[in-house]
Amino acid sequence: MYSDVFGLGLPNNKIIADAYGKSGDYLVYMPDFFQGDPLSLQVANLLIPVDAAKQSTLGKYTGLLARAPSFLLWMTRHKVGPTTKVCMNFLEALRRDTPRTRKIGMVGFCWGGKYAICAGLKSNMIELGGEYVPLVDAAVALHPSHLSVPEDVEHLVVPVSYGWGEKDEAVSIDTKAKVEGVHAKSKADGINVPEMEHKVYTPGRHGFAVRGNPDDPLERACLEDSEKQVLTWFQRWLLSG
Repeated sequence: MYSDVFGLGLPNNKIIADAYGKSGDYLVYMPDFFQGDPLSLQVANLLIPVDAAKQSTLGKYTGLLARAPSFLLWMTRHKVGPTTKVCMNFLEALRRDTPRTRKIGMVGFCWGGKYAICAGLKSNMIELGGEYVPLVDAAVALHPSHLSVPEDVEHLVVPVSYGWGEKDEAVSIDTKAKVEGVHAKSKADGINVPEMEHKVYTPGRHGFAVRGNPDDPLERACLEDSEKQVLTWFQRWLLSG
């Protein structure tokens, strides 16, 4: 499991990891990809409040403005290149230490969604026992941010399930159509594309799979249904057959 930018500091991430583990079928890893430096939870409360109705627009943007310098510094410490290296090095070590009879799945949220997808790219396959194998056997990406299309979704070699928010202000729902368009073109060109699944959540504000209002029936459904999406996908591709 590759978390959002709030990493191990956000209790919700640990709760979700525990939920996967308690399903009885998985050994769950949630590595500290930010190496002890996740984004502050104060920013989480501004960007993704539990109850958005209680947050004033003035309060939100005043708070974000005050924290902008520290946020920009954090971004410079966790650029795509170094973060990719940390993530893929971990996955390579995990793959090499895992018997081939066992399968590996990866789920990523927001920031981590991009890396869950990229873990399934042909370009990230490694040589193992005389053959090239992917770092993971299946992936799930929930509200994946900072996607580069087509680069991050072209030439995938493992099945991927995507979760999109209808009203996600950080990851436009239009991204879904762009990803589908890339895969449709690949198929038309005769390129094999593993199975892709797309689910849309309503209202699906950003962070719907990690942080929402459990007292709101729709948001609670987003939290619960996205957990089911992950477990159902991995049941199919990791445990069956």
